Amino acid sequence: MTNVNEILREHVTLTMDCMDRIYLNGYIPNLQVPGQLVNFLTKHRGNVIPSPILLGKIGEQFKQAIQEYAQQHEIPLVHFESRQRKDELAAEYRSKFNQAEGVVFIGVAQERAQSFKSTKEQRGPVVSFAWSRQSVRVNHYYFYLQDVDFGPAFIKVCSYVPYAIKVYLNGHEWAKQQLRKEGIAFEALDNGFLSCEQPERLQALSDQLGPEQIQAFFDKWIERLPMPLTAEDRQAGYRHRLSVWQLEVSRTQVFADPVRGREFFEAVIKENLDLGRPDRVQLVFDRKIIGSTPGRFRTRVIEAGVNPNLYIEYKKSLVKQYFKENRALRTETIINDPKDFGVRLGLSNLPFLQKIGREVNRRLLDVQRVSHNCHLSQESVERVVQPTLTPEGQRAPGLRFGVPRTMALLAALTLFVHNTCGFRHQEFLSHVADLLGSPYSTHQLTYDLRRLRLKGMIWRIPHSHRYRITPYGCKVALFFTRLHGSVFRPAFAALDPELPIPSPLAQALAAVEQEVSILVAEAHVAPT
Repeated sequence: MTNVNEILREHVTLTMDCMDRIYLNGYIPNLQVPGQLVNFLTKHRGNVIPSPILLGKIGEQFKQAIQEYAQQHEIPLVHFESRQRKDELAAEYRSKFNQAEGVVFIGVAQERAQSFKSTKEQRGPVVSFAWSRQSVRVNHYYFYLQDVDFGPAFIKVCSYVPYAIKVYLNGHEWAKQQLRKEGIAFEALDNGFLSCEQPERLQALSDQLGPEQIQAFFDKWIERLPMPLTAEDRQAGYRHRLSVWQLEVSRTQVFADPVRGREFFEAVIKENLDLGRPDRVQLVFDRKIIGSTPGRFRTRVIEAGVNPNLYIEYKKSLVKQYFKENRALRTETIINDPKDFGVRLGLSNLPFLQKIGREVNRRLLDVQRVSHNCHLSQESVERVVQPTLTPEGQRAPGLRFGVPRTMALLAALTLFVHNTCGFRHQEFLSHVADLLGSPYSTHQLTYDLRRLRLKGMIWRIPHSHRYRITPYGCKVALFFTRLHGSVFRPAFAALDPELPIPSPLAQALAAVEQEVSILVAEAHVAPT
């Protein structure tokens, strides 16, 4: 079977790194706590009492402004039904929209939001209100847009204080709009690309998308659309600030022959089901995971029809792979909380988050390349399992396949395949002991590191106490652990006669044994 490196080198016609879906929160920094709300209603708006009636008036004015805007521009005003799929309805309206830029339709839905509630307090003739943050159910307005720079997008506005906003954009759609402006031909693959006559220019355009373009998009539409707060409010400092809510960073690899792509993807799914283990997740996400690290770390394979999707979870974020439209491998890091990576939520940090996402995608593909490209010749296998002599005459004891200590050593090595800094004695010792499930001393470790080094599987970094795994050692470790985990261990388990339901292999061998016994009995040969 063709290995991953050959498939990706010889059968991929287009590779593109790009931000995909971008979800942003818009919030007014000086309208987040009760004291700020009181200042807004009294000092800024000039009211004596910060009454909830004032907020009701703002909401009514906002509703009236939307209705007038929709009538003036002949924009459909749609009330979403409960559990209605908004994306499907939006696609239907977009298919009928033929303008280069504008509002496709406005959707209205009652949804939960974190807002303010008031409590009336009266002390003699004086009436006042105390405010607190609580969950409320209020109207939200979805402005579905067609933008000349970003293509399909939407802005959702909460009708009640503090007037939270959510923004949706797509990096692939932005790249399509830029290609159209430059007259460069391309073929779309859903929201991605199947082909492009200038792939280098496509990647360069994708790399240009950043906070400046997104902020310009937001500022333009905030001035055009009806908003709860007025232009005077915004000039006085009550402006929305954008932060990253969710970011998808993708690598798309289009295959000339879809069969090759399916072959690769299904193979790597089978071989990487253990990537969700904490010690394997940290290879992909490059984040140290300890016992107290919060979140779930697991691998899931979810079937979408006949198409499998591989999910590897890290805290609230994840990386997933799927075969897009039966033509392209999509590797996609979804950052649901930038704080998972120690990054603040501000829009200015978007380039750094994109860099993190691209590195996660690359590391996952690297792990899969290495795990799939580990074929060994017979001489290489004998070199491992048999005692050998180095050119200097040093004897290297064999690493016998199937021996628990050998398998624990090789499994521990696989954890450091992509660790460029190498590993120390103590961290390697703990991994081997855990995998072995029995005491493992430093003397045993010293002996084992020596024979791994003499076998050419690891090398010691000069003037340090750290070791790195060699390319040959990487192949040996992955080949032996895969062979043991995927073939020998399941096969021996299948031969267990104590299984309540005998396996086909056990039944077949039992039948062979019975036939041999009959043959011996008919030949009148006495058993030894």
